[in-house]
Amino acid sequence: MRHTRTHQFLTVLAAVLLAAPAAALAAERGPVKIGFLAPFSGFFAQTGKDMLNGFELALDEAGHQAAGRKIEVILEDDEAVPATGLTKSRKLVEKDGVNVVAGGLMASTGYALAPYADAQRLPFVYPVMAPDDLTQRKPAKWVVRTGWSGSQNSHPFGEYACKTMGYKKVATIGADYAFGWEVVGGFQRTFEDSGCQVVQKIWAPLNAQDFAPYLTLVKRDVNAVFALFVGAQTLRFVKQYQEMGLKDRLPLIGGGTVTDEHALPSMGDEAIGVVTALHYSEALDNPANKRFREAFLKKAGKIASYYSENAYDAGRWIVEAIKAVNGNVEDREAFLQAMRKVELKDSPRGPFKLDSDNNPIQNTYIRKVEKVGGRLQNTVIYTFPNVSQYWKYNREEYLKQPVYDRNNPPCRFCQ
Repeated sequence: MRHTRTHQFLTVLAAVLLAAPAAALAAERGPVKIGFLAPFSGFFAQTGKDMLNGFELALDEAGHQAAGRKIEVILEDDEAVPATGLTKSRKLVEKDGVNVVAGGLMASTGYALAPYADAQRLPFVYPVMAPDDLTQRKPAKWVVRTGWSGSQNSHPFGEYACKTMGYKKVATIGADYAFGWEVVGGFQRTFEDSGCQVVQKIWAPLNAQDFAPYLTLVKRDVNAVFALFVGAQTLRFVKQYQEMGLKDRLPLIGGGTVTDEHALPSMGDEAIGVVTALHYSEALDNPANKRFREAFLKKAGKIASYYSENAYDAGRWIVEAIKAVNGNVEDREAFLQAMRKVELKDSPRGPFKLDSDNNPIQNTYIRKVEKVGGRLQNTVIYTFPNVSQYWKYNREEYLKQPVYDRNNPPCRFCQ
């Protein structure tokens, strides 16, 4: 018995002695510095706050440390302006000496930061920025996307709208910039490949306040209208859609940001019945999401949005990568490779991992706005599991086609 106790004591002592140098080394290297970009002022300030709250929640749960090293976050306001985002990134990397940059909102900012990430050979994590080509025709080695590509959820939705919802002719109206083009483009491609027709495409400026001039153009003989807007624009658009008498005549469907939870609590009954596609809904009924939405509500005092959930997963993703390299984030190549291998099986959005081109493979949810318990929610009515950014298309053939833009796919059925 005495020999056994002595052996146990020596085993524990050896473990402590071995751990001591590692702990000392971690302390000597100082904190892991994460630069976090988001719009904290201007038109998209609330969205930026959602992102930050989600990201911080992940670090709260990790105790703001990983692999024995403290985690320090340095915030910068990119104002949702690509040039500002690049300037603030330079400051974070070249002055603050961060080990990784995360965040960003606009697709155009994502395109602007990618060359800088590759030039600096420093990991940049994109939880929200969704420009297709960063993981397709113009891959950025040092960008790790934990969110999605813009057209990814639209591909299954186009097929669903045609084959399941039975809409044969649709008009589209969207924000006139890269994200809008890609979300609409993905929908149009699969909608038409399924045998249906997009007969009208309308583009509204990103700063549009009044949608009446654009809504008056909508053809009244279509079966539905597919829309894509973000931020405060979604509130005005959905409300004006009803005010102009279109809701009862032409069902409104669209990209997931149209009824995302960042805007949904500020909407009224005009949103009821709107069907959208996205890789997250606050109403998802799984254990991880139940824990997340309760924790987020407690932290932020509001319900979780896709922006907050995606930023939360990005925070968890970085923590797991730090652990995988035993805290040695200074080995940038190893840190990058560790990030590419992370897989979250218990994410609030459902399990996901990266494909060979550095983009998530994950569920797409078809959601319908309903009033439940006196409040609006995105009820999941159908799930497409394990959706790739290439959908059902052959990757090589898909990449031979140009990226979706304002005029691609062409409107072959427009009159």
